Amino acid sequence: MSHTTSPLIRLTSIHKTYVTGPVTYEALKGIDLSVKSGEFVAIMGPSGSGKSTLMNILGALDNPTSGKYYLKNKDISHYSDDELATIRNQEIGFIFQSFNLLPRTSVLKNVERPMMYAGIEKAERTKRALDSLDTVGIRDKADNLSNHLSGGQIQRVAIARALVMNPSILLADEPTGNLDSTTAHEIMKFINNLNDKGSTVLLITHEDEIAQYAKRILTIKDGLVKSDKTNSRRK
Repeated sequence: MSHTTSPLIRLTSIHKTYVTGPVTYEALKGIDLSVKSGEFVAIMGPSGSGKSTLMNILGALDNPTSGKYYLKNKDISHYSDDELATIRNQEIGFIFQSFNLLPRTSVLKNVERPMMYAGIEKAERTKRALDSLDTVGIRDKADNLSNHLSGGQIQRVAIARALVMNPSILLADEPTGNLDSTTAHEIMKFINNLNDKGSTVLLITHEDEIAQYAKRILTIKDGLVKSDKTNSRRK
């Protein structure tokens, strides 16, 4: 990628302050971050470091108190809730620790959900959902209820759902937190493959072993970036 290409994500001096009654808590104290298209960045930090707050801002789930967030060169720092919802639907694919699937709903319908919000017609939804399930290797489970699957299969459904809108960013928040070690590494290898094919991945994790799949590791502490390194130990 040319150095003149604008980053996909650029944060400049991001602050986030929470005020509860007389108490003011500064969760982020001036974060600067650039992520190019196609990167795989792990964001690490202890509990209370600010990594979850940073994830919420990167994922357009919350606005910063001050500073700028440029996504594809657009300043989305102070978008309205509706505008942020559109960004989440069209630009960001979320993979959560808790999967966030509807349990008594078919795998196919779960994967179709983001497209329903986007107003995509039924035939196109079904085609794209099946293609996405094909990508994660569980098209044969399309008609199963999601609560009849194993943990690894459920996370694959969640990944299929995250991919279905062709997002600019895959945001994986502790994606292996509810999985056993073998399944966790299987899922991380799969996310690695998506990155190798061009997906931009932001991974939030507290596990060093999981962070080693990323090409770049960012460490947050006390609301600041403490280190930002290329990962020479990448799996």
